[in-house]
Amino acid sequence: MSYVAPLKDMLFVMNELAGLPEVNALPGCEDASPETVGAVLEENARFCGEVIAPLNVAGDREPSYWHDGNVTTTKGFKEAFKAFGEAGWQGVQHPVEFGGQGLPKLVATPCIEMLNSANLSFALCPLLTDGAIEALMTAGTDEQKITYLANLISGKWTGTMNLTEPQAGSDLALVRTRAVPQGDGTYKIFGTKIFITYGEHDMADNIVHLVLARTPDAPEGVKGISLFIVPKFLVNADGSLGARNDAHCVSIEHKLGIKASPTAVLQFGDHGGAIGTLVGEENRGLEYMFIMMNAARFAVGMQGIGVAERAYQKAVQYAKERVQSRDLAGSAGPVTIIHQPDVRRMLMSMRAQTEAARALSYVTAAAFDAAHHHADEATRKANQAFYEYMVPIVKGWSTELSIDVTSTGVQVHGGMGFIEETGAAQYYRDARILSIYEGTTAIQANDLVGRKTARDGGAVAKGILAKVRQTEEELAAFTSGDLAAIRNHLAAGSKALEDVVNFVASNMKSDIKGVFAGSVPYLKLAGIVLGGWQMARAALVAERKLKAGEGDVKFYQAKIATARFFADHFLSQASGYRAAIVDGSIGVLSLAEEQF
Repeated sequence: MSYVAPLKDMLFVMNELAGLPEVNALPGCEDASPETVGAVLEENARFCGEVIAPLNVAGDREPSYWHDGNVTTTKGFKEAFKAFGEAGWQGVQHPVEFGGQGLPKLVATPCIEMLNSANLSFALCPLLTDGAIEALMTAGTDEQKITYLANLISGKWTGTMNLTEPQAGSDLALVRTRAVPQGDGTYKIFGTKIFITYGEHDMADNIVHLVLARTPDAPEGVKGISLFIVPKFLVNADGSLGARNDAHCVSIEHKLGIKASPTAVLQFGDHGGAIGTLVGEENRGLEYMFIMMNAARFAVGMQGIGVAERAYQKAVQYAKERVQSRDLAGSAGPVTIIHQPDVRRMLMSMRAQTEAARALSYVTAAAFDAAHHHADEATRKANQAFYEYMVPIVKGWSTELSIDVTSTGVQVHGGMGFIEETGAAQYYRDARILSIYEGTTAIQANDLVGRKTARDGGAVAKGILAKVRQTEEELAAFTSGDLAAIRNHLAAGSKALEDVVNFVASNMKSDIKGVFAGSVPYLKLAGIVLGGWQMARAALVAERKLKAGEGDVKFYQAKIATARFFADHFLSQASGYRAAIVDGSIGVLSLAEEQF
């Protein structure tokens, strides 16, 4: 099945919900005009559909392989990545001064979604490179920026993020990789890093590893971690590539999904020490790495949305073609399964969740742009707070629902979904990692509870809820029909979320385990309510367009219908989540360890 980007929905969300005209008016975002954005998205859709998507199945069936320290990627990946870099897609949101296009994050976000819909395994390489670029832009020296950024943005080189070690998964306080200063400004790096996405491959001339390590006199724990640039090939003073560094891939993992993406075990320093240079200051490495991690977490949320969209398209196509059984209302003969009510329910579930997550993520991207470009400091701070609150939700909720959506896609196919040849199973297998890497859903939820809610007493969350209430007031003008039903569910959902925010803020000190027992349900509740908020906003826009006689009638009718489905089937779950969070910790914590 070919991938067709949902450009109409993307542009609707960008313009009507995320405020593209307002982003275009920000200082530094003047190039993001409607004409330019439309052209960029159309060309990206063409590139992803024609160049990247055809490699998706091949990558699953003939994945990357390791031999004698080298990794060979799936046939066609190397050429596609070269075309990707030459077309400028790595640099959409990065500075013009280093060869990027300098467009807002709001414009880059649908491009990221399309790439992930086309081929999740392929998209992981640009994802990590984006993070490396962000980290060096923030904490790198002028010399490091000159040496690395243009090559990363052009796609000539790629970047990696090296945190995890065999004994140190999510607990980075246990990192043991050593960095020994050499007295000339360089360090020798010794240690092992695991789960390094695209840690070795044949698609670029150099791989720039950003590595967490400890200097000899570093304090214990996370306060003693520093960040180092350790390139695969050393870089000469004139920018040319020099000798091979002592950083080697000793194996790659055999995985459930994303098989074309090589997940490497990297060994640093087995032959005298890998040469690295410090990024920023010693012992501030985790702070710098979080820049990369936050960029990656948002992007992984987009992976979830991308693969959900692809699974939905696949399921719809199958449902329209598969003939089986008669229509329940009576038909002369068998009909396509899309006529069956439960198949409709499954397809609407896939569609509604994907559209809600897309809307929420695009609105979050627009807040990032305002946080970085708005002329008013107070507005920048408010948007930064909104963005930071949303990142764990975009990452956690979007990836969790991608598992549900891709699983439902298999179900729509029935027994054929369990057969690899149909392709539905690949999306399910690929999606399964998304709620695990770049911080599990529990880690995102802990961040949402601790840093984003309890720390400020729920102030940012309540400020967002105040905006939800404004939408409820707009919906109150409709006393019957779809919009009235949406309002009722949204009002109940926002009340449930408010109760949970108050519960977290009030009980963090007195019952910390009880609060964190409900952290993942809190994250899911926030995603459902805030995603439902965006769907409600979309329904309002669609209703106004229909009344004014503007645009595509069927598109706007579908918008309202999908928002109504989301409200009836997902916002309606809010009270259950509230009960599980506020009252459910007893059941979570009641058994002693030996009783399990």
